[in-house]
Amino acid sequence: MYTTVNENGVLNNYPSEPQVYCAEYPAIWEQRKYVIQGVFATLLVTTLVLVGISVS
Repeated sequence: MYTTVNENGVLNNYPSEPQVYCAEYPAIWEQRKYVIQGVFATLLVTTLVLVGISVS
């Protein structure tokens, strides 16, 4: 842990910073996986909305 002391004797603690990296564009198989997840999420939400409407 990094600490510093200013002229008044106040102790300041600084956390360690994580390594920074640039994100990469997803591969084609990752994009397809995201599309499949989106389809299932849409079906789930649509089903829940339709059940809610039919119950009320």
